[in-house]
Amino acid sequence: MDDGYGRDGRQDFIRGAKDIAKVVKKQAGKKVGRSVDKMADEYTKRSYKRFEEEDDDDDYPVQQSQDGDGYYRNDSRANDDEGGHSDSTEGHDEDDEIYEGEYQGIPRAESGKTVPVDGIAPQAQIRDLAQFEAERRKDQEELAQQYETILQECGHGKFQWTLYFVLGLALMADGVEIFVVGFVLPSAEKDMCLSEESKGMLGLIVYLGMMVGAFLWGGLADRIGRRQTLLISLSINSVFAFFSSFVQGYSSFLLCRLLSGVGIGGSIPIVFSYYSEFLAQEKRGEHLSWLCMFWMIGGIYASAMAWAIIPHYGWSFQMGSAYQFHSWRVFVLVCAFPSVAAISALTTMPESPRFFLENGKHDEAWMILKQVHDTNMRAKGYPERVFSVTTIKTVKQMDELVDMGEGTAWHQRWRMKLADLFNQVWSNFLAIFSPEYRRTTLMMMAVWFSMSFSYYGLTVWFPDMIKYLQKQEYSSRTKVFIKEKVEHVTFNFTLENQVHRNGEYFNNKFMNLKMKSMVFEDSLFEECYFEDITSSNTFFKNCTFIATLFYNTDLFKYRLINSKLVNSTFLHNKEGCMLSDFSDENSAYMIYFVSFLGTLAVLPGNIVSALLMDKIGRLRMLAGSSVISCVSCFFLSFGNSESAMIALLCLFGGISIASWNALDVLTVELYPSDKRCTAFGFLNALCKLAAVLGISIFTSFVGITKAVPILFASGALAAGSFLAFKLPETRGQVLQ
Repeated sequence: MDDGYGRDGRQDFIRGAKDIAKVVKKQAGKKVGRSVDKMADEYTKRSYKRFEEEDDDDDYPVQQSQDGDGYYRNDSRANDDEGGHSDSTEGHDEDDEIYEGEYQGIPRAESGKTVPVDGIAPQAQIRDLAQFEAERRKDQEELAQQYETILQECGHGKFQWTLYFVLGLALMADGVEIFVVGFVLPSAEKDMCLSEESKGMLGLIVYLGMMVGAFLWGGLADRIGRRQTLLISLSINSVFAFFSSFVQGYSSFLLCRLLSGVGIGGSIPIVFSYYSEFLAQEKRGEHLSWLCMFWMIGGIYASAMAWAIIPHYGWSFQMGSAYQFHSWRVFVLVCAFPSVAAISALTTMPESPRFFLENGKHDEAWMILKQVHDTNMRAKGYPERVFSVTTIKTVKQMDELVDMGEGTAWHQRWRMKLADLFNQVWSNFLAIFSPEYRRTTLMMMAVWFSMSFSYYGLTVWFPDMIKYLQKQEYSSRTKVFIKEKVEHVTFNFTLENQVHRNGEYFNNKFMNLKMKSMVFEDSLFEECYFEDITSSNTFFKNCTFIATLFYNTDLFKYRLINSKLVNSTFLHNKEGCMLSDFSDENSAYMIYFVSFLGTLAVLPGNIVSALLMDKIGRLRMLAGSSVISCVSCFFLSFGNSESAMIALLCLFGGISIASWNALDVLTVELYPSDKRCTAFGFLNALCKLAAVLGISIFTSFVGITKAVPILFASGALAAGSFLAFKLPETRGQVLQ
């Protein structure tokens, strides 16, 4: 029997519908309630049924919800089927209601292009760009209202909490990355013989990598998807974090940590944007603030692992002098676990449905939203609750299809695709500086910069000040010996924190001992014997060695400053730098302890900000916390001891975390979905640049003055709090 379309038309449609079903299955993620295959087959049947209908739009009755949310749903039918099971055709009878898909055509194998249902050629649909942008803007506004209502229907439950812990692992990996290099430096500097300049570069390289990564991955997330981009960035972080634990040279280690930082740089911009698109308006600020706690957990994890692993120097092996794997490398390896865990967990989660809707992928978004709804309803004990949404507004898309021809080489196609992707990302970046967003972006840049400059500068300056105070206290206990004469004595005990000037040592033996912070100046060693010596911070200045033997020691020539050797011999020297600087063991423990307390101290601020974010608003939280942080900076001038500095560090961290939480929420809500990750990534990249400047400037004043760092930090925080009041409040608004 002829159906009006012909046998070939029917077969072409079935093939096209099956192709669409495959795409839906691929994009939808894991099944909820019933298999994706069954849902895809059902969609094919419904779509074909619609294709067979020849009447006009009046034959497809739909009702707009009475609350004016603008998305299409049959409220009376949903209420009638309340007692029905959600696994039965989404709670609707397929004979009574037709699924309202948004596809504009069916891909045909022979053309590879979209053929509109109404038969209008694509060239005839080209419109004036201004008109197109106006229509697109209107679509986005309608979608924002519809999407908020849909999230209200989906509720907040098991799905959001599952995603919370998955994305929390990614945020935890970012927190760990900040601390890794600082914790391994006391050990790695001896293992790699690092100079002060090399140590400084290694400390800053992670921030530089994260700066590049934040900008790169933030821009890509708005074009290829939040989930896919986050998986790529976390994979890069995991791979190079793994390699950095095994590479031996300083340059290789520096490169691996740089690329690891590039990978993890995408974590913060994507995680907050991704999670916000599953949250309804009334709980968004609170739950984004709860998510911030994982950054704190990352710092605690890194501090605890460093404390448990690095001091255990027995956890190591070496193959000659060419390959060494000490305990600090075990720590670097362990720090990659959160990133690996985040990748594994993220593969079970779907893409953001808001991203799909912004890119015209209606059915993929619908299936994910149904997944969210059904997961939450079943967890709450309402498996019969029906997801009544049938059609969601999608945003008009610009035709970006580039016909490269069948004869184009694969490398040329890839080059053209990459160039097109780069142009899209760059145009999206320029859009956040368009007249509509320019003022907001410039204000946010100033707030992000001032916050980061003061926070990172002070948090790195605090431990350096503590180490300086420790060094001052240690130096005050130094014992000085002048013009001593020692003959025929065997030293086989630890020598520590002593200065010997103008001494004479004849026929003495220094055997199987440790020298810690020892200095010999203008001294004479004649017929002495040094064997099995392990030293740290030990130097011989302007000394003379006559007929002296050094056997199996680490007293390299760089420890002999302007010294003279006469008939003296070095045998079986310990090659390379020793792993541990014994005089810094307590200092290393103090670094772990201070970092642990500093990260733990933000817990009260996190809790308070989460509970109050949706009550007092983002701007009050941001500006108020910045003002209090600014005032707390002045108390730093009274910190003249270790305990006082640690207490002030905890106070500052606990107060300032509320500012960071408010700033993250505000950044998410100020920009529309198609520019959200791009804007967040750019501002986070600026944050890392400010961190590099703050750390470089603040640490240069360690041991010189405390007034300048305090003045800089207070001024930056005051400026940030003032500018924060000029930003628009986003509390109570739907997600753009």
